[in-house]
Amino acid sequence: MPYTRPRAETPTLTATVPRQFVHRAAVAETFLTGWRQTGTDRFAVSAQWPRAHGLHVSSDRSAYEPLLVVETVRQSGTLIAHTEYDVPLGHHFVLQEFDVDTAPEYLEVGPAPAEPVVDVHFAEVRHRAGRPAGARYTADVTLGGVRVATARVAFTCVTESVYGRLRGGRTPATVSVPPPPSGLPPRAVGRALDADVVLAPTGRNDHWRLRIDTAHPVFFDHPLDHAPGMLLLESARQAARVTAPGAGTPAAFRSVFHRYAELDQPVWIQASDENGTGVRVVATQGKSAVFECLVGMAGA
Repeated sequence: MPYTRPRAETPTLTATVPRQFVHRAAVAETFLTGWRQTGTDRFAVSAQWPRAHGLHVSSDRSAYEPLLVVETVRQSGTLIAHTEYDVPLGHHFVLQEFDVDTAPEYLEVGPAPAEPVVDVHFAEVRHRAGRPAGARYTADVTLGGVRVATARVAFTCVTESVYGRLRGGRTPATVSVPPPPSGLPPRAVGRALDADVVLAPTGRNDHWRLRIDTAHPVFFDHPLDHAPGMLLLESARQAARVTAPGAGTPAAFRSVFHRYAELDQPVWIQASDENGTGVRVVATQGKSAVFECLVGMAGA
């Protein structure tokens, strides 16, 4: 009687989406694992969060940082713009607004990597010459069926040639970045390592210089000609920690990005306590604001 080999069950395999779709160079910094359309302009994006990460997991590996949620939402919008709205991979995205509310009490690190789902709704897509030129989208992030965050994002996207004109010829190769100054003590800003501190003291307790370290493997996952939005959001997170040390975890961010923050000019970070409504953080360069954020605290 002929032998029939038993058929093994096919395991469920998980891999990240192509890193180019989320504007990351490192696979380790690509948190998304897939997506599907769930309705008109609605999509479910799957992700996986590592149990250990140099920036986005607490130093004792007990909790995910709220800014990991922000990065996951950012990647989700970029992925959907490329894959579902045909934004070419060579286009540059310009972040305009990013509002997010997170629930830190549900962001504990468990015995396996967390697998959140991001429900994305593109509420407004603007076109120019037949191509998407920008969009607004909302995102609900759930973990084990529990909503852990909501977000509202606005961005524009431009071609390589338009971006070059906007930047006036500035490229990662042509911008000379000075060495970053020494930072605040890591404990003061809720970090474990000196390298992750993005605020340098100025002699005032409400005013700092932004530390721009282009060798940082997360903020500068690939060469850039300007300070990335996630670095500015981290500066707001750290400024809130210093300004309201007993108020809890920076968990909500109402942010507006006014213009590019250049790498070769000082960026100044100023914070003020808004009497219980949060900590307002403003980043300026020269005489202009480049970024503003109202940081809400939770879990005091």
